[in-house]
Amino acid sequence: MKKLNFLLAIALVALVNACSPSTKIIGSWTGPNTPSEPYNSIFVTAISENLVARQTIENDIDAMLEKEGVDGKSSFDIITPGFKLTAENREPTLDAIRKGGSDAILTVALLDQTSETRYVPGTTMYSPMGYGGYYGRFSGYYSYYNPVMYDPGYYATDKNYYLEINLYDAKTEELVWSAQSETTNPASIETFSNSFSQLVVNQLIKDGLISK
Repeated sequence: MKKLNFLLAIALVALVNACSPSTKIIGSWTGPNTPSEPYNSIFVTAISENLVARQTIENDIDAMLEKEGVDGKSSFDIITPGFKLTAENREPTLDAIRKGGSDAILTVALLDQTSETRYVPGTTMYSPMGYGGYYGRFSGYYSYYNPVMYDPGYYATDKNYYLEINLYDAKTEELVWSAQSETTNPASIETFSNSFSQLVVNQLIKDGLISK
C-alpha cells in the first residue's frame, strides 16, 4: 500500500510539473549605439488596452528596477488610458518623459498568442499483493482493491504568449536593446508579471544596459 501511494505521489508531481507555468527569455539583441554608461532612470510602458495587466506589469518592472538601484517610472501619469501617439502630441510626450528624469524608455508588447494541443499518455502502476489471507481469495482480494491502477491518457492545451521588450534611448529615440520572452500557461497576471519582470531586469543587467 505504501508503495502504491508513493507511485501515485510521483505521478501527481509529474503531472503538475508538466502543466506548470513557465516564462523565459528566448533571445535578446543589443544595438551598436548603446551608450557607454548604463541607464539610471527608465520610463516603463506596457502597450495594452487591459489596464489591470498594464499597471501590474509596469509596477512590477519598476519595483525590480528599484531593487537594483535604477529609478523606474510607470507611464500612467503621462500616457493615460486611451492615449494615442500623434504628430501633434509626440514632442510634448517625449519632453514630459525627459523632464521626468528618464534617460531610457522601455516598452512591453504582446507579439503573438498560440495554443498547442498535446497528448499526455496514460500510466499504469502495479503494486503486487502478498499471498494468503483475504488476498488469496478472489472475492477478498477484489473487494479490497485492484492492484493494477490505470490512469487514462488525455489531451492538454498549452497557451503560449510571446512578448517583445524594447529599450529606447530617451534623448535620441533610437532602439538600443530588444528581447523576446515566451510564457506557457500563466496561472494569473500577478504570478506571470512577477517572474517576467525579474527576467527582464536580469537580462538588462546581463546585457549591460543597467548596472547591478
